[in-house]
Amino acid sequence: MAGIRLQPEEADLTQLQTRATTADLVSDDERSVAADSWSIKSDYGSTLDDDQRHADAAEALSSANFRAASDYNSDKDEADGEGVASMLGLQTYWDAAYADELANFREHGHAGEIWFGSDVMDVVVSWTKSLCIEISQGHIPNHVDDVKSEPGEQGDKYLSSWSVLDIGTGNGLLLQELAKQGFSDLTGVDYSEGAIDLARSLADRDGFSNINFLVVDILETKVERQFQLVMDKGTLDAIGLHPDGPIKRIMYWDSVSKLVASGGILVITSCNSTKDELVHEVESFNQRTNLSQGLETRKDQVSGDHPVFRYLNHVQTYPTFMFGGSVGSRVATVAFLRS
Repeated sequence: MAGIRLQPEEADLTQLQTRATTADLVSDDERSVAADSWSIKSDYGSTLDDDQRHADAAEALSSANFRAASDYNSDKDEADGEGVASMLGLQTYWDAAYADELANFREHGHAGEIWFGSDVMDVVVSWTKSLCIEISQGHIPNHVDDVKSEPGEQGDKYLSSWSVLDIGTGNGLLLQELAKQGFSDLTGVDYSEGAIDLARSLADRDGFSNINFLVVDILETKVERQFQLVMDKGTLDAIGLHPDGPIKRIMYWDSVSKLVASGGILVITSCNSTKDELVHEVESFNQRTNLSQGLETRKDQVSGDHPVFRYLNHVQTYPTFMFGGSVGSRVATVAFLRS
C-alpha cells in the first residue's frame, strides 16, 4: 500500500484530491469486495477477531468526543462530506497496481513510482536522520530543521542501533534510502503480496538484501516486536480513503501504538492531512486511550493522564502556498514521541 501515488506536479495532486469525491466513489458491491479483501494472509494472523476489532472501533468512534481528520483542515471553506471514499483505499486497487509494477520490473527493471516524489523522500530521510541523532545524543530538539547531522561514521554509530519499521512500505525504496544514511535494522511491511515481492526484488538487485520485508496488514498484525522508529509515508492517507475510513483510522492508531517502543518516534508523511490535523488526531487517540485505561486500571491506581504520543516536531522546509488567508503546503511530515 504505502500511500497515495503522487508525482511532484501540483496538477496531479489536484486530480488525486478530486478523485475521492467523484469517479472513485465506490459502490455497495465494491464495499463488499473491500470487506472481503481487507484481511491479509500473513504468518502473524490477527490480534483479535476481525468482527470484534471493527465493533470496538465503531463503538469508540460513536462515543468519542472528537471530529474526523477532514474537519480540522483550516485551508477549507467547509468540511469534507462524511464517508468520502476512493479506490485508493481498497487493497484490491493496490494488489492490481503492484502486480503491474512487478511485471514492469521483471520486464524492464523499473523500480516503480516514488510516492510524493523523490524530493519529498529525500527531505523525509535527511530530516528523520537528524532527528534520530539528536535523540540518540540525549536531546529532544525543538528545531530539527536547523540541526546538522554528524557526518560519516559519527552519525552511523547512533543510527545503526535504531530499529526501523516502514508501514505500507510499497516498493521499499524509503528503507533503501534510510540504509544509505546508516540505519541497518530495517523492516518493511505491506498488506499487498505484490508490493513485498517487488520490494524484495529491488532490495536484492540494489544490494540491500539485509532489509526484512513481510506481508502484514498493519491493522490486523500480531507482530510482537517494537521499533524505535516507525515510518508512515502515505499509508494513513490510503487507510482514510477506505469506505470505512474513520473506523480504520482508529484501528490504525491502536495498532501503531503497540509497534512504537517507549521513547521511540513515529514519523508520518501525508498529503491529505495537515500538521495540525495529524496533531488533533493524535490528541483524540490519547484522550480515548486515557479514558479506556482510566476505567480499566482505576483499581490499580494507575494514572491515565499521560499521552501515548506527543507532538515532537514537523518538517518546516516544504514549499508553502497561501489559500483562503491560510498558509499551507502540499505535504506534511510530523514526528510524534511515544511515551
